[in-house]
Order: sequence, then structure tokens, then C-alpha cells
Amino acid sequence: MSLSPPDIAKLVSSDIEEGKYVNLGIGMPMLVSNFIPSDREFILHTENGMLGMGEAVPKGQEDWDLINAGKQGVTILPGGSFFHHADSFAMIRGGHIDISILGAYEVAENGDVANWNIPGPRPPAVGGAMDLAAGAKEVWVMLSSHVSKDGKPKVVQNCSLPLTGVNCVNRIYSDLAIIEIDKKKGLLVTGLDEGTSESELRKKTGAQLQFSPTCKTLKAITTTL
Repeated sequence: MSLSPPDIAKLVSSDIEEGKYVNLGIGMPMLVSNFIPSDREFILHTENGMLGMGEAVPKGQEDWDLINAGKQGVTILPGGSFFHHADSFAMIRGGHIDISILGAYEVAENGDVANWNIPGPRPPAVGGAMDLAAGAKEVWVMLSSHVSKDGKPKVVQNCSLPLTGVNCVNRIYSDLAIIEIDKKKGLLVTGLDEGTSESELRKKTGAQLQFSPTCKTLKAITTTL
């Protein structure tokens, strides 16, 4: 059993250091707000104008004046604040966000990321992703699946889709692995799903992989929300 999206979100949350300011992109990254550790404080930023965002609220209990960038009902933690959308992007473009967590269609071994346009009937919408890729001090990518629906690797040597950002991704979290991106050395696997072998991960990755001597085993816990 590979890692579920909540499993991945919990791993991401456990790796965020004390005091960091973190933006959660639309989609899978928004799950991270449900796993803020009780023994550590980091501040979640949402581009529609909030610092100190908390977890999502159950359906039927939403306050629609309190939403995240994906229009989901959320909570705000003590000390949180609201501000204008333009001020929110001034924080992003001014380099005040420590970590931007994004979803993606492809990530290249040099840190390029494509997450806004794929062939199909749905019109492309870049949103704030380019600002987040360029303005944050670090970019982490979450992939619900290491490969696409047709079995093609999402972690590749070079992106084939239109780019969102260049040389910006520092770390990848997928259902099979955690991969650090070293701009000079390439892709380093630091965590591997317990049901996935090194050879299987290599087959499902479109770029060369190195494995850390201290690579940890990742266990699926089938977290539910």
C-alpha cells in the first residue's frame, strides 16, 4: 500500500521547522493544515489574505467569510490576521514566505516545475503559482501519485509541459518517496515507501536517482480526515 494524500501531508507537516512561514497551494497541499503539530508552531499563509490559518472545518460548519485559496472553509488560529490580496502577494514577491508547497504535473531533476497547464479540454489557470515558485525561499512539491494516470513518470529529466518555475524546487513528496533536489548532484532519495523497492522507484522515475545512506522507511498509515 503506497502513501495516501493525508499520509503525505502529515510527512510534509512533520518536516516544517519551528517558526517558518508556509504557503499552501491549491489542491493536495491544503491537507497540510490538518496536521499542524501540537508541539511546534509554524505559520500558514494563504494567498487570498490570511496568516495563521488552521485546519479545514467539516462540511456544513463552514463560515464562508473564512476560506483558503481553494475556497475551502478553514479555521484561524489565535494571533492570526487578515489582509488585502495585494498585501498577500507583496509578502510572496518580497521573499517573506519561507516555504511554498505546490502540487505539480511534472518536476525535473534540476528543480523545474510544471503545474498549471496540461493538454485537454480544461482551460489553463496559473493563479499565483508562478509568484510562489519565484518568491518563496524554498519550494516543496506534493505528488499524490509518482506517475500519471497513463503510467508516465512525473519526476523527469526535463519537463515537457509549460513551466511554472525554473530551478526552484528543493524537495518532492510522492506516494512512493521523499526526494531532495540538489541543483548540482541531482535527485537524492531520503525516504522510501516500505512497499516500494529501489528498482521499482527507478522504473517509475524519468531521471537518475541516488539513494541516501540514511534513507528512511515510510509507512502508510491510511490516515483519514
